[in-house]
Amino acid sequence: MSTVWQFLSRRAGPPGRLSLTDVLSYAYLVLGFLVILLPVIWIGINSLKSQAQLERQDLSLLPSEYAQVGRGTLFDQSGKQIFVIGGLPDWVLNWRSLNDEQRAAYDPSAFLSGFTGADYRVLRSHLGLVSTEARALIQTQGLPEWLLSYPTMTAAQQAQQDVEPILQGLPTDQQRLLSEFLSFGAYQPNRLIAQIKVTAPDPVNGQMREWAVPSLKGSRPVVAARAVDDPTGTVVRLPKDSLTVERALAPAYGNYSEPLLGKAYSITVDFMGCLTNSVVATLIATVLTLLINSMAAFALSKYRFRGQTLFFVIILATLMVPPTITLVGVFKMIDATGLSGSIWGVIIPGAATPAGVFLLRQYMLTIPDELIEAARMDAASEWKIYWRIMLPLALPAIAALGILSVIWRWNDLILPMVAVATTKEAYTLQLCLLEFRGEHLSQEHYRLAMTVVSLIPTTLVFVFLQRYITTGIANSGVK
Repeated sequence: MSTVWQFLSRRAGPPGRLSLTDVLSYAYLVLGFLVILLPVIWIGINSLKSQAQLERQDLSLLPSEYAQVGRGTLFDQSGKQIFVIGGLPDWVLNWRSLNDEQRAAYDPSAFLSGFTGADYRVLRSHLGLVSTEARALIQTQGLPEWLLSYPTMTAAQQAQQDVEPILQGLPTDQQRLLSEFLSFGAYQPNRLIAQIKVTAPDPVNGQMREWAVPSLKGSRPVVAARAVDDPTGTVVRLPKDSLTVERALAPAYGNYSEPLLGKAYSITVDFMGCLTNSVVATLIATVLTLLINSMAAFALSKYRFRGQTLFFVIILATLMVPPTITLVGVFKMIDATGLSGSIWGVIIPGAATPAGVFLLRQYMLTIPDELIEAARMDAASEWKIYWRIMLPLALPAIAALGILSVIWRWNDLILPMVAVATTKEAYTLQLCLLEFRGEHLSQEHYRLAMTVVSLIPTTLVFVFLQRYITTGIANSGVK
């Protein structure tokens, strides 16, 4: 730490005083830190927020959750009833966002045994037990089997069926259950949503009470609220500045574990498989890049042949061509060689890079030709000269190119989209990240978490090996 502080506290001016150069240098350092690291820090913090917190666009810095209560909506022949249900556990409030394995850890039927009346009916619909109990009722009572498919019939088909005589022959509770399952008459699926629990004085008598409010966002100075201790009470208006909110830190570590373990809800790709594909493609492509580019650089720097300058100019000219211009040609090449849908379609097309050839050639020009001439006089083959002399001496530039190649290959999205977009088994990490945002369902909490996972390898490579990058690039232009 003393070394770090000594570096950060260096000054160009006299001791004890900050010169203009010091002020500008530290301002530039702080600005660079904020510009580069703040977006990454933002992604890391938001990757620990729950899906519900992200969906309601909660701008709070830390991953946290409000204390919540349930608001039930019951539909029957008397109309729509809205009331508050307090004391519900988090797994009940978040039931619809749980996957099958998470739901298997709870027993909804046993939980419902402690409720009666309207609370019971709303929770039964919310926990998905109406369909289960109605199907069991139809089978045990010997009712017509067409009742099972009645909810999916068209309006014309439903009009041809006579449901009322069947319902009239059942007890009241069974009539209601079957009516809810069929959505018959005034009955609709009952709903339960989570609302924020706050504490505020009663606008009538000033006593502190707990209230359920739908949201704390918006520019209006008041919010609509229902008293938790008066579930069926009327809606009142509470000033926002009088509310006290309970909020607890709640990191959603499942954002990381569920995709990595293949338990992410509604995600059809194997993220660990994508991670493996990216590792394999990055390592093999980097090895091929170093081998091919170093051979080309060796030939362009140490051999003299007709058209040498022309070849080098053509290689450099390709740096000026945007990658999107060559997409059609690359796709046709991949398809013609049978590499479409294979991880080799990602590896081979990018094996040689003009930037790598230029970097290594410039560095190899600094290696004295006398070493090569001496090796030839000792009867060394061209391969031995390349392998035993040039590669070891060009190791700083090769290390720099290897690190850059790892970063390029790991973050590449365009080439995988061209090569393996139709084969999910060959998806790389970047393609998998696109799967977390669908047309009808957005899993931003998973995508943010897996983005952080994808940043870790390249960040570690750059942090621990950056000196090789600066050394290799700095020496590449020295003659």
